[in-house]
Amino acid sequence: MLYTLIGNSSTPFAICQCAWFPWKLHNRTSSSQVASHSRAAAATAAAANSSMDSLTELAAVGGENLPAKYIHPNGINGGKDPFLLPFIDIPVIDVGHFTNPSTDTGKELEKLRAALSSYGCLLIINHGVESLLLDKVRTVFKQFLALPTEQKLECWTEGFQGYGSDPLVTDVMVHDWSHRLRLITCPEEMRQMKYWPENPKNFKEVLHEYSTKLQVLHDVMLKAMAKSLKLDESVFLRMIGEPVIMSARFNFYPPCPRPDQVLGLKPHSDGTVITFLLQDKEVEGLQVLKDGQWFRVPVIPDALVLNAGEHLEIMSNGEFKSPIHRAVVNSERKRISLAAPSIPHDGNEIEPVEGLVSEERPRLFRKVKYNGRIHLRYYQSGRRMVDDARI
Repeated sequence: MLYTLIGNSSTPFAICQCAWFPWKLHNRTSSSQVASHSRAAAATAAAANSSMDSLTELAAVGGENLPAKYIHPNGINGGKDPFLLPFIDIPVIDVGHFTNPSTDTGKELEKLRAALSSYGCLLIINHGVESLLLDKVRTVFKQFLALPTEQKLECWTEGFQGYGSDPLVTDVMVHDWSHRLRLITCPEEMRQMKYWPENPKNFKEVLHEYSTKLQVLHDVMLKAMAKSLKLDESVFLRMIGEPVIMSARFNFYPPCPRPDQVLGLKPHSDGTVITFLLQDKEVEGLQVLKDGQWFRVPVIPDALVLNAGEHLEIMSNGEFKSPIHRAVVNSERKRISLAAPSIPHDGNEIEPVEGLVSEERPRLFRKVKYNGRIHLRYYQSGRRMVDDARI
């Protein structure tokens, strides 16, 4: 067990959340520290110490010669092509009904509640992020990936932020077929700019603009979720703490010769409040588990995927579900995506909100205390924090 659950349902226990966000709000990097950071030294250290494989080079050796550490022994989909699975009929929510209320807003709130209760994920349109900006976000990441290896390694890290691969908790765990660039984006004073790429030149500007718009969208969606449950619109925002804490995780999935035995990301649910996902416009790869069956998530180029995180499931007392999902790989085409999760403030206690606990619907979860430590252990071991928190 990662945790001992202490006391009764009103006693908080510390949850591991995560190698994704292991910081405290007061632990900020000063401008002088950023200025003094040597990118050249970082690249040299990365080249000497990084255990991150070149997946592009590994793919060239052929499927029969892939290192065993990437292979899932039982296969991904019973040995069948995961791209032959059916598409999920995922609900599409028009955010415009929440930003500009109309006579149809009530129906859209009911639709939102049903989607989060049944699926835990949805597609959102009219979300306030222009198509041109979405394309810019995709483009700057592709341009970063096209840089020489030594330039990408200037952002290399073994920690939470920067370019690299997620570390494994034990050596026997199966590796993911992916690289990532992960950066704190909100609030601005928590950004560690030494990990933000210098090239392409407009990377910082584009990500700043995108993350600023997601901050607004985040609050709109959490307020709408609260309203859909007949709650005060700010109840979720108050519990997680303000200002919102968000990051950006750019994912890169190179082509893989064995998509039937290798995964880009293992099955997991998000240890977050909510997560926005910008998908590749041309290559699908996100799949979600529903009623014991895996489904493909369709790509709508200007839509964002919204996943309910485990903290939202707890706050909603199980009314909303945090979906288990995974990323599969393509044998011929590379794929990118950008996940933007939000999390509670360090130390905040998360529990079912008042108004959702009654004799008819008793409390389903213990109070949990966010401490920003070891969510990665849950991910790597295939376990879920929300299950440990269940009464």
